[in-house]
Amino acid sequence: MKKIIIENLKTLLYAIIIAVIIRSLFVQPFYIPSSSMEPNLLIGDRIFVTKYSYGYSKHSFPFSPPIINNRIFYKEPRRGDLVVFKTPADNRTDYIKRLIGMPGDQIQFINGEIFLNNNRILKKPIKTENKIRCGSNDYPTKSYQETLPNGVKYIAVYKSVGTLLNTDKYIVPKNHFFFLGDNRDCSKDSRYLSSVGYVKRINIVGKAKYIFFSNDTIKGSVFKFWNWNNSMRLDRFFKKIK
Repeated sequence: MKKIIIENLKTLLYAIIIAVIIRSLFVQPFYIPSSSMEPNLLIGDRIFVTKYSYGYSKHSFPFSPPIINNRIFYKEPRRGDLVVFKTPADNRTDYIKRLIGMPGDQIQFINGEIFLNNNRILKKPIKTENKIRCGSNDYPTKSYQETLPNGVKYIAVYKSVGTLLNTDKYIVPKNHFFFLGDNRDCSKDSRYLSSVGYVKRINIVGKAKYIFFSNDTIKGSVFKFWNWNNSMRLDRFFKKIK
């Protein structure tokens, strides 16, 4: 009996070690709890994030142990990537946002337009009107296809009334990045210097790659299997993230 218990404990230990290695070095699942990335990522989406895309830091590992002082095997993120990072405020909370500003870039909102290094980011209106979630409320928005200087395209939404028009100029420090949420008027991101601000290179966790599961939490819990036909977003299963 004692031998069986020991063998079972060994098996459990090996399984935990393998899981930690996979989670730290290869792929980690994340849950989307807020609407800051709508319409591209929805509340209830579960995504796979690749840890190897930008190399590794202490934040690649559970509980961020101080075993690496900087990044190793570093690969520069690409402008427009959807990136998971630890917030500078506590170096613990995971956020996912779109990378807009690279080190040395200047970003500013002027009359509702985004200027990157004094050049306006191309913004093409999309005719469909959407209601986008923000907290417990929905509000009407205008949708645009934005195109970054490197050709990356994505959908961003702005409030139809009361959208953010003007900001100060943001200058991204060396070894830092500037992130925005695609739901521009319902996102705590690099515009808010006291809570998020510029994100250090070491704080990057990984790149969002795929949605592997999605359940609309407003329409029903995933545990209420009798309501799956209303809550499950089957069209989002195994969807590549852009």
